[in-house]
Amino acid sequence: MPDRHLDKSILREYDIRGVVGQSLHAADAAALGRAFGSMIRRAGGRGCALGRDGRLSSPQLARAFGRGLYFAEHHLSADAAAMITGSHNPADYNGFKLVLQGRTIHGADILELGRIVQDGAYFSGAGRTLRRSVLGAYTMRLLRDAELAQPLSVAWDPGNGAACPAIERIVRGLPGRHIVLNGEVDGTFPAHHPDPTLPETLDHLRHTVLTRDCDLGIAFDGDGDRLGVIDNRGNVLWGDQLMMLWSEDILRRQPGATIIADVKTSQSLFDTVERLGGKPVMWRTGHSLIKAKMRETGAALAGEMSGHIFFADRYFGFDDALYAAIRLLNLVARGNRSLADLHDRLPKTLATPELRIDCDDARKFSIVDEVRRRLRMAGADMNDIDGVRVRTGDGWWLLRASNTQNVLVGRCEASDAAGLERLKASLAEQLLASGLPERQIRAILGHGDGSVGRMTAPSRVSAVA
Repeated sequence: MPDRHLDKSILREYDIRGVVGQSLHAADAAALGRAFGSMIRRAGGRGCALGRDGRLSSPQLARAFGRGLYFAEHHLSADAAAMITGSHNPADYNGFKLVLQGRTIHGADILELGRIVQDGAYFSGAGRTLRRSVLGAYTMRLLRDAELAQPLSVAWDPGNGAACPAIERIVRGLPGRHIVLNGEVDGTFPAHHPDPTLPETLDHLRHTVLTRDCDLGIAFDGDGDRLGVIDNRGNVLWGDQLMMLWSEDILRRQPGATIIADVKTSQSLFDTVERLGGKPVMWRTGHSLIKAKMRETGAALAGEMSGHIFFADRYFGFDDALYAAIRLLNLVARGNRSLADLHDRLPKTLATPELRIDCDDARKFSIVDEVRRRLRMAGADMNDIDGVRVRTGDGWWLLRASNTQNVLVGRCEASDAAGLERLKASLAEQLLASGLPERQIRAILGHGDGSVGRMTAPSRVSAVA
């Protein structure tokens, strides 16, 4: 007898996510908890660490599922972990990130959970709930790797998200001057949207860094697994730029180490890793997919443009933005160069940020398939592990379907302005060929004189998974 029909839209590629009260309900959480518990039992496990973020809907969903964090899975030696979180999405979203025996649940396993719920194919039996706080152990573990050669002045913005309590403890354990903004957990996110890779969400942090003479500023998303960084001159350092700094540090100690980055990442990162003697690997976007590739390759470090950073070097290999922040502070404090100076040393290219193109959920994947077929017939130099990433003499452009939102994601990178315009025109040409309105394309890629091929700088940007 079927137990419950889940809204198919919430079963994403690498987590489960929907709008509370519309596509996701407390009864769904209860059903998914039973399904995940059944999956754990089938795998021979006996326990699961559960936790939640600070969203207003999270306590209700958590009562159906439990409590804990990814760190808790390692600290408590649990068989599995579940985090109830809407991550960087707006406040009315929520969802579930799941780990079983050290492996992040994604893809076919997500669909299997849906099948278990649909069929009511649950294990049954008695269980118990143990309440354990891991906050103290977690922050002590992070501070253990803090090696600040000199005190720093740092502005922190956890954005009223789940990272707030940990940030409060961490700054007490670090030398220097620390200014915390929006440091109270509030599931309505009153200060700004909980996504630090949106430039406008960093305005308050940037103002604080510049007016309070800070060495850097660090912001976090709603559940603390993504970060955004402002240097001492007010510039944003994107995920791939930060990865270059960390890669240099790791490869100095681990020659030949594998470094993974997603398809949205600058070519400069892959070239830098190779130049430093490392093994660069380009992989699909998505925290669960990156973690699986890390386990397969034994990579020391991985990262995404969206700000997910995964340290296996001296850490557990999951995307913990607070730990990444500690490793960044170590780098900045180590020498006599400011973060802006380190930023200036990085390779210079011209690139659009990540571009969001609104697209119906049912249509976005078919558009990418159409583009892929046309490019293949044209003999394009193309990587299609995740959407299409096309290389030309000017550089590269990317088009992929977001796995979490109703958008197509694009990006272009070139060595000069003229090359960037040609890449943007190539991307626009493919979007037009698949029926997207020219007005919409021009609004995303820039404003020209009526000709798509003559668009200027990007005007609407965002970072999405």
